[in-house]
Amino acid sequence: TARCPLRGGPAGVSRDAARQPTPETIHATSVAIDGGAVVITGASGSGKSGLALELIALGARLISDDLTRIEPGAEGWPHAATTGRMAGVIEARGVGLLHVPHVARAPVCLIVDLDRTEQARLPEPVTRVVLGQAIPAVARVDSPHFAASILALSKGGRVT
Repeated sequence: TARCPLRGGPAGVSRDAARQPTPETIHATSVAIDGGAVVITGASGSGKSGLALELIALGARLISDDLTRIEPGAEGWPHAATTGRMAGVIEARGVGLLHVPHVARAPVCLIVDLDRTEQARLPEPVTRVVLGQAIPAVARVDSPHFAASILALSKGGRVT
């Protein structure tokens, strides 16, 4: 079974997962942190690749830039995967296309939504359903510590 750091143990599978959800390709950039995928969503130009580059500088590995394939893993948990298009390459605006450390896929453990901005100092936990599974989600935080916070959340989870 895949281990999702935010779940604190082996990933659980809902009964709905047994129906083998259909894989889909979404407009998102994904990185792996300690074996779990962080899927960064947002409109074009919202900073998906920029946040991914910050996370890669902190030790994450690229899964995919701009397009991410979401597919069920062997255990039914959703996985983020490369589309195969330009594997290991990320766009750095104003710099060019860069080769970075990468992996082909990882179980989805966190969604970062750059189209929403978090206003609360201590927000309530939020989830989004992906292939029948509830995945923790966070909104953009306009702060220099945002990438470091995503890394810490991915590695240690949230105090509840």
